[in-house]
Amino acid sequence: MSYDYDQIRKKLKKSLDAHRFEHTLGVAYTAAVMASVFDEDIEKAKIAGYLHDCAKCMSDEKKLSICDKQDIPVSDIERQCPSLLHGKVGAYVARNKYGIEDEDILNAIANHTTGRPGMSKLEKIIFVADYVEPGRNNREGMHLEDVRRLALTDLDGAVRRILSDTLRYLHSTDRPIDETTQKTFDYYDHA
Repeated sequence: MSYDYDQIRKKLKKSLDAHRFEHTLGVAYTAAVMASVFDEDIEKAKIAGYLHDCAKCMSDEKKLSICDKQDIPVSDIERQCPSLLHGKVGAYVARNKYGIEDEDILNAIANHTTGRPGMSKLEKIIFVADYVEPGRNNREGMHLEDVRRLALTDLDGAVRRILSDTLRYLHSTDRPIDETTQKTFDYYDHA
């Protein structure tokens, strides 16, 4: 399928703040590079990269409202931290506002925050690209340069490292941990 990137970028520029829009461009670029390295469809990677945060700038109330109206499952942690819902809501928006029908692209958007056990190659690429795109800076608990090297040589290793860093960071700040993140780490730590 062919995508109208100019139209998608125009819509995104209207719905995202400037920082998020720049991040989105970085993720799309990084995903395309990773797709070429790992023999994945570059067009699918670019479109998933562009749309991965399409619901990020929505209010928490709107994200929860869409989930309730569309019967999108919401965990207790997601109710406490509705920002975690931007992937699931983003998949809904990608389908209904941007016309994306490819389930692999929609899953990559839906699961880019917490990951999930048994991710497809495209899902892993978007999960990793979101973390390592060029505009990202280190924060406490991140080992960004290490992960950037892994992102182009060992996709599963990069996924494991991101999940490990994320869990370590969440534990150190006493933030709630979505059970999907823990299940995903457990899956890839033993894979």
